[in-house]
Amino acid sequence: MRVVSLVPSLTEAVAVSAPGVLAGATDWCVHPADLAVTRVGGTKNPRLDRIAALAPDLVIANEEENRAADLDALRAAGLEVLVTEVRDVPQAFRELSRVLAACGVPARPRWLTAAERTWSSLPAPAHRTTAVVPVWRRPWMVLGRDTFAGDVLSRLGVDHLQAAHPDRYPRIPLDELRAAAPELVVLPDEPYRFTPDDGPEAFPGLPCALVSGRHLTWYGPSLAEAPRVLAEALRAARR
Repeated sequence: MRVVSLVPSLTEAVAVSAPGVLAGATDWCVHPADLAVTRVGGTKNPRLDRIAALAPDLVIANEEENRAADLDALRAAGLEVLVTEVRDVPQAFRELSRVLAACGVPARPRWLTAAERTWSSLPAPAHRTTAVVPVWRRPWMVLGRDTFAGDVLSRLGVDHLQAAHPDRYPRIPLDELRAAAPELVVLPDEPYRFTPDDGPEAFPGLPCALVSGRHLTWYGPSLAEAPRVLAEALRAARR
């Protein structure tokens, strides 16, 4: 079995569950750190010729991270493409099971069982907090409706104020984000790399939680520790 992954979180999931199966991955697939496979470009601009040259049995992709035109071109080249859709935590576990089965993993990995158990046994949040969750600046973009990251935060007691917006990642001017009067601003380090010096200054007077983008947006082995890691960052911001 030879697989090319165009999704960083799925790359990690396959690499730890079926060592040796991955033949190629994107330049953004940085976990596991020692992954030694052919690099095929970015998630939005993959090298289609390089993927085809690897002659994979399967290409795994995601409807949000990868462009439909690239996936259609791979199919036209005779490659099988499995496209995932992940909008909430339960769907993440279903799609991970589907991907791993398609990659020939014979049994459900222990990390996947542990991660699902962790999320299913989360206690109800003691209190709820409203937030805005930027994912980009210049222009400012935030989490909107129907996103995996939004569902993750909701399960941890954070209700982002654009959850009912018609767009999934709306562009909203900074003054409107401030005027929404959130109790908290959640700033992940990907896709935009917010840092203590780049992001919080735009929201004076508001607590800002700098969180791991991998734990907020990836669906893979990091899911097992995501509730703890994110909860710690959220608590630190509220102090």
